[in-house]
Amino acid sequence: MAAAGTCFLPGVSSPLFRREPPQLHGKLNPARTQSMSPRFAMSVDRVPATLVAAEKGNTVELKREEGGAEEIDKRWEEKEEKQRRSGWKEYLEQATDLIVGDGGPPRWFSPLECGSRLDNSPLMLFLPGIDGLGLGLISHHQKLGRIFDLWCLHIPVADRTSFTDLVKLVETTVRSEYQRSPNRPIYLVGESLGGCLALAVAARNGDIDLVLILANPASSFSKSQLQLLIPLLEALPDSFSPALPSILSLTAGDPLRMVLDNFVKGLPLQNTARELIEDFTTFSSSLPVLADILPKETLLWKLKMFKSASDYANSRLYAIKAQTLILCSGNDQLLPSQQEGKKLYKLLPNCQLREFDDSGHFLLLQEGSIDLVTILKGASYYRRGKYLDYVSDFIPPTPYEAKEVIQSNSLITAVTSAVMLSTLEDGTIVKGLAGIPSEGPVLFVGYHMLLGLELVPLVSRILLERDILVRGIAHPMIFRKEKNGRLPEVSSFDTFRIMGAVPVAPSNLFKLLSSKSHVLLYPGGMREALHRKGEEYKLFWPEQSEFVRMAARFGAKIVPFGAVGEDDLGEVVFDYDDLMKIPYFKSEIENLTKEAMPLRADASGEVANQQVHLPGILPKVPGRFYYYFGKPIETKGRKQELKDREKSQELYFEVKSEVERCIAYLKEKRESDPYRSILSRLLYQATHGFTSDIPTFEI
Repeated sequence: MAAAGTCFLPGVSSPLFRREPPQLHGKLNPARTQSMSPRFAMSVDRVPATLVAAEKGNTVELKREEGGAEEIDKRWEEKEEKQRRSGWKEYLEQATDLIVGDGGPPRWFSPLECGSRLDNSPLMLFLPGIDGLGLGLISHHQKLGRIFDLWCLHIPVADRTSFTDLVKLVETTVRSEYQRSPNRPIYLVGESLGGCLALAVAARNGDIDLVLILANPASSFSKSQLQLLIPLLEALPDSFSPALPSILSLTAGDPLRMVLDNFVKGLPLQNTARELIEDFTTFSSSLPVLADILPKETLLWKLKMFKSASDYANSRLYAIKAQTLILCSGNDQLLPSQQEGKKLYKLLPNCQLREFDDSGHFLLLQEGSIDLVTILKGASYYRRGKYLDYVSDFIPPTPYEAKEVIQSNSLITAVTSAVMLSTLEDGTIVKGLAGIPSEGPVLFVGYHMLLGLELVPLVSRILLERDILVRGIAHPMIFRKEKNGRLPEVSSFDTFRIMGAVPVAPSNLFKLLSSKSHVLLYPGGMREALHRKGEEYKLFWPEQSEFVRMAARFGAKIVPFGAVGEDDLGEVVFDYDDLMKIPYFKSEIENLTKEAMPLRADASGEVANQQVHLPGILPKVPGRFYYYFGKPIETKGRKQELKDREKSQELYFEVKSEVERCIAYLKEKRESDPYRSILSRLLYQATHGFTSDIPTFEI
């Protein structure tokens, strides 16, 4: 990593910071606003070229660095895993360098790791928690630095700026940057105390496009036993300085509890002290650093600020209209964060909630389990303009993220043991996916299995074998939910959005094809995925061609495909017709469908019956999934021809007939597959190795 010069802090020489940051994009002049003292520095490192598509904002084939795909994937995963697991260790190392000779007023800095980034990247301001150092995102710096202009607020240990003055400082920066880029959102990431700061700034600046990311916000301080530490610290003699950090640095585990118990024996603070050390002892090996970060006077000042900050933020919640994402821990020993997260979720109008049941108070430093960029991708909270564009704002998953998503669905992949067939340009059917076009735009058009079970193996195999990310056109219920609604939580579909799903809309199909993406489309939609008894492999497509002329406009190749195997996993025994005969279920279905924003309401026939319900399914001994991708249909050069309604309708029926032919072919051929049953597949793997490819029928 390139770094030069010295830290601006008096008497400190550190490779972490530089006196004057480079003038990237012409907006880093520290003298621009009074609230900005000289910032630390920005790295000049380049963005790793593992995913070139990420820099361009499109979804074409995921191109890799030189050196071989497997080698690059391994290097990238090791690098990303190292970043994710550095957490506390790196925090404490850099904190030691930062606080030596620290002085002066609060100011912004930009981490060295944050160098090259996407064009028009939004500004992200990190507002720290009780420590005030501004290093709370340290394990996220590199990934955030690729897609954000990241600034972190540093509050020196000896600084005694009041909460209201901190609000004004952040507000000055927000307003200055808003005037420079009024069409670009500004992200406020607030951790603990910083969460109150973010809420306060948002309440005072409703006219600015702010996105709040709140990690265990301290707006719940009045409900926390942590406030009982204030009288304890006030009662400590000055000779006991630096107070609690000194106590915590004595030892860890049970001996520490004994010392603390003896010290506060008989006081109502005993449980509070115990809970406090649950989070602090995570990094007990370096606890002496806490004595410098939080001496008695500073800790007492910060705890009193917690109270004023909480009161200030709570009294202004009604004024907050900003888009908000709340991250709350279920094992926070300092604040009742999970309860507070649910409270804020109900009160704030434009809000989503993500819960982390096993995480403690220091959520963003949680080793190995929390990745802020991945969370933002999954929640669809990354945008570079006033409105989210699901195509231009999409950041393709890194190999590590894709691997995590695929592994989270490994059970269905293993159980179904998918067979993939494709068709070459000369019409030859081959095993594997060699017949799938490498260059986009490509439009996959096929049959939607029961509950969409075919999606996971299909997208995973194309990504693993061809390094192609398929963007799915999905139902809007995956992207929005009424707060008091009965649909599944939006967080249930985070992995879909990480992998590039977009809401069904002509404009999104237009953008995807114009960006040369590989797009997955199911004309039958929910009517196929939630079909009735006896309707397996029956297509429910609209009468009019909805995608042919769009494909022709961009010269996209249409790849019809069939998928079978749903009837080898389960059988529908209680369907929509049965449910509608029961008044309770009928009312539930009507309410769910209305909440999910009905599609094709102006259409006729069965395809318009996109009712949201869950059929009763009787499981079977698992069979196998089969996919057959037909010969790509070329539309390039046929734009004028397919403007004619009759011509486009002919091609539409040709695609539909090809999908039905692919399904019929698979239904016939699977009868001769000796490994159609999971029992025969398990026996084969037991004798040939569990990583071996399982044979299938002869083509």
